[in-house]
Amino acid sequence: MNIGHKLKELRIAKDLTQEELADRCELSKGFISQLERDLTSPSIATLVDILQCLGTNLNEFFSEDEEEQVVFGEEDFFEKIDSDLSNKIEWIIPNAQRNMMEPIRLTLSPGGSTYPDIPHEGEEFGYVLQGSVKIHVGKKVYKAKKGEAFYFTPHAKHYIEASASSGARLIWVSTPPSF
Repeated sequence: MNIGHKLKELRIAKDLTQEELADRCELSKGFISQLERDLTSPSIATLVDILQCLGTNLNEFFSEDEEEQVVFGEEDFFEKIDSDLSNKIEWIIPNAQRNMMEPIRLTLSPGGSTYPDIPHEGEEFGYVLQGSVKIHVGKKVYKAKKGEAFYFTPHAKHYIEASASSGARLIWVSTPPSF
């Protein structure tokens, strides 16, 4: 780990000059400059003082946690074409089946449908991007068109069927993951 570079990043993030940080830590500006260029190493006590002035601590400073990916693009998606039903399922969040919810982008061909799913714990949510669908939950059927959302608890056998004329494209989120 490049301690000096990381200290400099923290100092700049706090909008402090080397002199301001040095004053807060009762050190010289030259010492801070040398630290940031890795020309010298601080004692543990001095490092603790510097980190305290920068609003952090040893544990956070030396933590090597990978940065969590928050935004996902087409290159991150995984796609499966279901040839039996002519459907396309796109997992738009990689490895989402390990999370509490699993969002997918589902494209149903005209008249196409998902496989019927058995009752399970959790919740189902969808937003119709294109076309229209019928949501079958037990013996009831609900309709949703472009721009509309649906939400239900999957307490009965359920599936989604696209319009016979236009098909449909939707975002579907299941919790817990089931796709």
